[in-house]
Amino acid sequence: MHTSARGFSCEGNSCSWRVRQTWGDEGQVHRFLDQNPGFADQYFGRKLSPEDVASACEDGCPEGCTSFRELCQVEESAALFELVQDMQESVNMERVVFKILRRLCSILRADRCSLFMYRQRNGVAELATRLFSVQPDSVLEDCLVPPDSEIVFPLDIGVVGHVAQTKKMVNIQDVMECPHFSSFADELTDYVTRNILATPIMNGKDVVAVIMAVNKLDGPCFTSEDEDVFLKYLNFGTLNLKIYHLSYLHNCETRRGQVLLWSANKVFEELTDIERQFHKAFYTVRAYLNCDRYSVGLLDMAKEKVRPSEILFYKVIDYILHGKEDIKVIPSPPADHWALASGLPTYVAESGFICNIMNAPAEEMFNFQVSVYSLMECVLYFRKKDVVAAAGQWTGGPRGGEGREPFARRQLELCRWDWAPWCLDPVSHLPQVLVRFLFSVSKGYRRITYHNWRHGFNVAQTMFTLLMTGKLKSYYTDLEAFAMVTAGLCHDIDHRGTNNLYQMKSQNPLAKLHGSSILERHHLEFGKFLLSEETLNIYQNLNRRQHEHVIHLMDIAIIATDLALYFKKRTMFQKIVDESKNYEDRKSWVEYLSLETTRKEIVMAMMMTACDLSAITKPWEVQSKVALLVAAEFWEQGDLERTVLDQQPIPMMDRNKAAELPKLQVGFIDFVCTFVYKEFSRFHEEILPMFDRLQNNRKEWKALADEYEAKVKALEEGQKEATAAKKEICNGGPAPRSSTCCIL
Repeated sequence: MHTSARGFSCEGNSCSWRVRQTWGDEGQVHRFLDQNPGFADQYFGRKLSPEDVASACEDGCPEGCTSFRELCQVEESAALFELVQDMQESVNMERVVFKILRRLCSILRADRCSLFMYRQRNGVAELATRLFSVQPDSVLEDCLVPPDSEIVFPLDIGVVGHVAQTKKMVNIQDVMECPHFSSFADELTDYVTRNILATPIMNGKDVVAVIMAVNKLDGPCFTSEDEDVFLKYLNFGTLNLKIYHLSYLHNCETRRGQVLLWSANKVFEELTDIERQFHKAFYTVRAYLNCDRYSVGLLDMAKEKVRPSEILFYKVIDYILHGKEDIKVIPSPPADHWALASGLPTYVAESGFICNIMNAPAEEMFNFQVSVYSLMECVLYFRKKDVVAAAGQWTGGPRGGEGREPFARRQLELCRWDWAPWCLDPVSHLPQVLVRFLFSVSKGYRRITYHNWRHGFNVAQTMFTLLMTGKLKSYYTDLEAFAMVTAGLCHDIDHRGTNNLYQMKSQNPLAKLHGSSILERHHLEFGKFLLSEETLNIYQNLNRRQHEHVIHLMDIAIIATDLALYFKKRTMFQKIVDESKNYEDRKSWVEYLSLETTRKEIVMAMMMTACDLSAITKPWEVQSKVALLVAAEFWEQGDLERTVLDQQPIPMMDRNKAAELPKLQVGFIDFVCTFVYKEFSRFHEEILPMFDRLQNNRKEWKALADEYEAKVKALEEGQKEATAAKKEICNGGPAPRSSTCCIL
């Protein structure tokens, strides 16, 4: 095809100016036009008509266009109209933004574009890939990143993190000269980034996402004109992402409202039944009452009394906690019922006093049974003045020749804490509050095989050891360190002996209340609930900012005990350890890390994992016994899955495969434990003994596993030989002599 108009010629797919004959060199024309952009603009607008362009192209020219500039505006308007149509027709945010990024790649002549979504997980702000490496000819399914393949950047790492922090566009002409650039993504994808154009997507003052264009194809870097085009097209992407963000918040509030309505429904449907309310409340708190039994006597408020001050009990609910739990309801109890015969419930209901009798046999005012050793009695009020019930908790007499300490004395001897290493002035004068808090936490742990109070205390003690002996305290303030120890104490409170997956399979209400890290969030809420009580709040003298900081650290630390999150943070922790090796002076590294909030929180999360798994680093004599406790709890869950859920448990929780425990332990050490203790021993040499004991325990478990494998192999070979012998007899060989009969 050959078309000529006003000095413009097209042959095939190439166009050139006829002035080449006059100027002699096409390069001179290019240089002239580059140096005089105004001339080119005026010339094209005046000389080049839409008909000329239309005749040189396959498509026709729209009617009504009188200049080349109008033709370009029509083309751009059509593109923008297509984007608006996509936004109206598609409710899928990724699909619309994908089309925008694909068009931007073509317009900007960028090699690829990516979308990073902003989110906060466990209190830590981060950016995760949603659409990655979008090119003009890409397909949505190839660029959409699944959750298990995300590349995650904290806000203090990488250019995208810097953009999210500053909330401003950046145009980096050479990434090698940019201090914020991180080659982390390049190393994962075998890609080389030269220049970057990135901008944040805002919803008011909140960052929603970051969009990034990489590597200009027809130039050394992105220009200011590219920035204008970038922002123009991203206005549509911003609108779509805002709609998506608002829709997400709406869905969250809807789910929260559904949970609250469900909870309110469960509460209000039982409000008319006071007996059920008492039963529900006392059954819930049974774990906190360290006694053999407790009883609730309900007062008859409707029955006509002979005397105005007469106390009548129409029902007694007796809870037996020692041994096998049992609940007995005695309607219309006789006056000589064991719970009422002493006269103490009647006295308490009349006076409103709380009676704590430490030595019941020596009590002269009330006549108790021989089996009652100590008890506490109190009244329950309605509307702060009407007594509706009398509740008592009892301990039995001596068993096995050993006496029991009274309630108050045992509580006061629970724990003694040395405050000297911490120098925490705001809390150092509150030993009684601390004792009450520790006592409440200990009672919050259930009496289960492994995840009990002993485990919670061991985790807190290991955290203290890492901070003090492991010298990790140098990165944290005294308050932060104490918050980490508190998180260790509360990290498994009210554990049920089953994991998160079982909560979902059994449709436990906790699974509906917490979408992810179910048990960990329950432990956190339980700990926060205890600290919300004034008599238990060991941080009550802190100001609001300090208190919020403590709760934030506990949030991160307790949620970090979810191993699913541990695997996601391992790479970031390893990078921090590698970074520490670049500092020759330890003091400068400590000063640097102490100011890096995100990195400190990552280290703290890994410390919680190391503490939670620390039983694997104990001496072999201890570790072998603890491993059996863990396995026993797993087997109990496996029994529940088999009987209640009618499902086959995994080998680790299958009691029938208990002999494979050594092999499973070796796999657990290799796959889960080795990384965290190896990296901590590189991070701080003082933690090396934990890694050494881990390796020693692995050798012990490996020896037991090999021994078991040898026995299994020998058994299989014996079975093969027996099978071969039977085949030989069947094929006409000699029959073996019978030891029981003789054929004549």
